[in-house]
Amino acid sequence: MSKIIVDAFGGDHAPLAVLQGAAAAREEFGADILLVGDEQKIKDCAAEHQISLDGLSIHHAPDVISMHDDPALVIKGKKDTSSMGVGLQLLKDGAGDVFVSAGSTGALVMGTTFLVKRRKGVKRCAIATVMPAKDGPTVILDSGANADCRPELLHQFAVLGAEYAAQTLDIKNPRVGLLNIGAEDTKGDELRLETYQILKEDETLNFVGNIEAREIPDSKCDVLVCDGFAGNIAIKSIEGTAAYMMGIMKQSFTSSLRMKLGAALVMPGLRTLKKKLDYSELGGAPLLGAEKPVFKAHGSSNAKAFKNAIRVAKKTADAAR
Repeated sequence: MSKIIVDAFGGDHAPLAVLQGAAAAREEFGADILLVGDEQKIKDCAAEHQISLDGLSIHHAPDVISMHDDPALVIKGKKDTSSMGVGLQLLKDGAGDVFVSAGSTGALVMGTTFLVKRRKGVKRCAIATVMPAKDGPTVILDSGANADCRPELLHQFAVLGAEYAAQTLDIKNPRVGLLNIGAEDTKGDELRLETYQILKEDETLNFVGNIEAREIPDSKCDVLVCDGFAGNIAIKSIEGTAAYMMGIMKQSFTSSLRMKLGAALVMPGLRTLKKKLDYSELGGAPLLGAEKPVFKAHGSSNAKAFKNAIRVAKKTADAAR
């Protein structure tokens, strides 16, 4: 069974949401979980909220890399004391098969790069977020690790994303698209224009051309390549729009008795829609290009999001064994 190393103090709602999610994952998936963080604080939090730690092991790490810390602390000042730094080193040393954290993206990327190391030939690791779309998932990368990119990096992201889509999501000959401001091959800035030509000339890729942001939900491609700046904006725009629309529908369906009666009839469909659009159902995003699997959970992850991040991480680690 794969062992999942979890940063118990990464994220806005840590350690409570992490412990709740880990306990649920242990019960539902039989996950073998190693929590990394301040042992006494973990035990105190679990006792206060009546969370069973049965089957969960703890590795003590007294410090935390906060969202406001210099990311370099994960490999320097807090390398041997922070929950993230210690967790990544445990992964490197073989104490577990996969690492999950909702902590600082910058620190996680830096720690993965210098502690876990990149695969041979990989120049940058990229966060691959799997988003729901009309006909199946779309892998968007990079979604936040690399704000500034060169064409050769986007080409490498395309290769990594296609590999992940084929091996982990079971998508045969995944279609690769390039996020751009128009569908024509003459659209975009210098980065997009040069990348387009490189992707077009790579015969190992099933390149389908430029994809506009509004087309992401339409399943126009299986892998969407972009720099981390554009990718992060696109993903958060989709999340925000989905949350806004669900809020508007809830407000509308509770505005009158007639609307409430109508809501009762369509409720099963609304629950299905909400589940499909809920980021907490998607789990964590893999940091592709690392020697060993590392997953980035949403910074505002709740217990359900952590449970599903562990689920996805476990699936990936189990498949690699």
